Amino acid sequence: MLKSGLAAGVAVGMGLQGATQSGAQSSISLQGVAFADDRASWVAMQDRICRPLFEALSERRLKASMPVEAYAGEQQHRRQTTYLEALGRALAGIAPWLENGPDTGAEGTLRARYCEMARAGIAAAVDKSSPDYMDFGGDRQTIVDAAFLSLALLRAPRELREELPGAVRTQLADALRATRAQLPNYNNWLLFAATVEACLFAMGEPWDRMRVDYALREHAVWYLGDGVYGDGPNFHEDYYNSFVIHPFLLALMDAVGRQEAAWSAMAAAIRARATRYAAIQERTIAPDGTYPIVGRSITYRCGAFQLLADAALRGMLPSEVAPEQARGALSAVIRRTLTPPGTFDAQGWLRIGLAGHQPSLGEVYISTGSLYLCTAAFLPLGLPADDRFWSGAAAPWSSVQAWSGADCKADHALDGRQASDEAPSAKQSGR
Repeated sequence: MLKSGLAAGVAVGMGLQGATQSGAQSSISLQGVAFADDRASWVAMQDRICRPLFEALSERRLKASMPVEAYAGEQQHRRQTTYLEALGRALAGIAPWLENGPDTGAEGTLRARYCEMARAGIAAAVDKSSPDYMDFGGDRQTIVDAAFLSLALLRAPRELREELPGAVRTQLADALRATRAQLPNYNNWLLFAATVEACLFAMGEPWDRMRVDYALREHAVWYLGDGVYGDGPNFHEDYYNSFVIHPFLLALMDAVGRQEAAWSAMAAAIRARATRYAAIQERTIAPDGTYPIVGRSITYRCGAFQLLADAALRGMLPSEVAPEQARGALSAVIRRTLTPPGTFDAQGWLRIGLAGHQPSLGEVYISTGSLYLCTAAFLPLGLPADDRFWSGAAAPWSSVQAWSGADCKADHALDGRQASDEAPSAKQSGR
């Protein structure tokens, strides 16, 4: 059963109780706070993060309920965009679970409730008569978060697209098209504009192939080697290869990759590069779950490892990273970034910070809604409970092995290796 005090007092919520699906568990502790390395713990933490948001939005009272913490002097500006940020980012993270989670048991009951709240939340966001209407296209930032919402729709086509009422689908398509009035930045933002178009295609709506083509071709030019892309023409030492670039490229290949021969030809390289970057990400996670505090947007917390989580979900982890090893590494990061005191306010909303409440870490564009990108670390909840990621015995990740004195294999760059060395192991997933 979920242990009392789990994840700094995570409330199980909606009656979620039940035994974990794996007989092998490990508990990672920090200053008396426990976050167990098992599925039930992940579900409980995801629920803690998302419940205030989706309960409020599904009842059309998000703007009346959600606090807006932001850079000094930016609160009013950020109120124009922070609510769409929260919706798009949170949904992008939990979408695989909504689409593929269990239908029965306590987790199934919880998942069904979230599917209902998510659809009601989308309806509230795109209805111009709603008090929670989100002004798509009214600010350039809405390109970003319309794209995260689009990513969610691509990750959960049945629950978040097909199950929407027809009138809501029409309003949603109009809202996504409204973002075309804004010009994306000449960097990873090109992928945001492209993903909105890919979502329109998936919805059966007219779409702009040029925006997709431009984003894919420019990122092919910006590839620097060893699984790393520049963020535009320049290299930035940050986590945007994981926040945006690799996950969005993979999603574009899934959604529209076969619509043009030139795009199809990019798919193998995009996947191989993502697998290599997942290997790099896994190696950056220290034995205690910390990782380098470099670059901007560090307050997205464990969302910095979206690509590692996405690779696990897709069964495309590198051969040297076992699924249960990735589970341990991601659990450690979730625990380090989401359980410290001050992470949530008294009403359960996320606060700006990396390990607690650290408002000075937030850039001028960071506000409360931005923080919900942390849900991207929870993508593997879209795997069934009997998948090896969840059912395998706990295993140490690379830094734990190396710093404990184990005889580990050396790391190697992607470029120049044989294709067979770049591909994930066919045996790594139980699916």
